[in-house]
Amino acid sequence: MRHAVVLSVSLFACSGAVASRAADTFDAEAAKAGAVLFKIHCANCHGASGRGDGKAAPGLEFAPADLTRISERNKGKFPFDRVVQIVDGRKPMKGHGRTDMPVWGDVLLSQREGYDPAKVKEQIRRLVHHLASIQEAPPAAKPEKS
Repeated sequence: MRHAVVLSVSLFACSGAVASRAADTFDAEAAKAGAVLFKIHCANCHGASGRGDGKAAPGLEFAPADLTRISERNKGKFPFDRVVQIVDGRKPMKGHGRTDMPVWGDVLLSQREGYDPAKVKEQIRRLVHHLASIQEAPPAAKPEKS
């Protein structure tokens, strides 16, 4: 039996400029670049569409989150800064459980293209904008029978 998803939230140590860029407005160009990062780093677990149905998902202790419903789970608003913290993952907060998700901040920093905290922040920003682009509208409420 698969366990409920529990995400670990981290504190993303970033400058105010990068944080505000993430939350200001949706960036379609960043989302396009983020789609490539998603395919490389996330789709194996979260699935190509982000619904948590990737090839590796059945073998994980915790089911990958449905990333198309982040806004729905947050009262209709995409929480850019919180998602940046979750994706970065380097400073988990107490009380948020554990996850099988890799610490992407460290992974990206150690890559050939990484080694630069500013580049890592930009990659995470792009990935988060991609996640914002795949949000689905919540299912319509069923009308009450009279």
